[in-house]
Amino acid sequence: MSAPDRPAGTGRLLTGVAWAVLLLGLWLWGRAATAGNSAPTTGDVAAVGRPLGVPLPPAHDPLGGAAPQRVELPSAGIDATVVRRGLDDEGAIEPPPFGTPGAVGWYAEGTEPGTEGAAIFVGHVDTETKPAVFYGLSAVRPGEKVRVSRSDGKVAEFTVDDVQVFTRERFDAQKAYGPREDGRAELRLITCGGTYDRKSHAYTANVVVSAYLTAEKSAEEGAQEGGVRSEAKGGAQSR
Repeated sequence: MSAPDRPAGTGRLLTGVAWAVLLLGLWLWGRAATAGNSAPTTGDVAAVGRPLGVPLPPAHDPLGGAAPQRVELPSAGIDATVVRRGLDDEGAIEPPPFGTPGAVGWYAEGTEPGTEGAAIFVGHVDTETKPAVFYGLSAVRPGEKVRVSRSDGKVAEFTVDDVQVFTRERFDAQKAYGPREDGRAELRLITCGGTYDRKSHAYTANVVVSAYLTAEKSAEEGAQEGGVRSEAKGGAQSR
């Protein structure tokens, strides 16, 4: 988007992420009351979806439960600590603290990453002075890898299979937060998107990256892969 439309500032960060997590809180409440789902969504902001011809690996069997400690998405420059978040007094999920814009919030009352269902991570897009943890999320594409280091010493590796931008008017909570396929371990990464509406002091959309579990690795294997990627990147820059 153009520079004048680029979201910036702590206030914008608040309204965008808070809107998404509020809708999640309402969806969780509504899901307990009814089995109905939202209608299919199309938005006035284009969805990336899954490009034709992108090969995706088979799903890995879900893992046992363990809390996430760190999340890495190298293609978007994400390497961040994961912090537990719950619901506030109004029933909405608390976003990550504004004093730590480099942290990712995990809805700890929901699914643990790697177990069956959809685990939900939320993060800020920017601050008044610099990008925040999920600034590059909208550039993610299907086929890219997300690694979640867990408290049991395992690394759950997910493969991105879908990227959507949901507008406020056409937001589909089931597609954003619900599992896409029964029996899979899935992951959602959510941040602000679209443009910043100066009149309403809110973002016009949210970016939702969907991924599913495709591998289980040890912490040592994950660290070795990260080192290889860092060396390759450094070599490419030096040529």
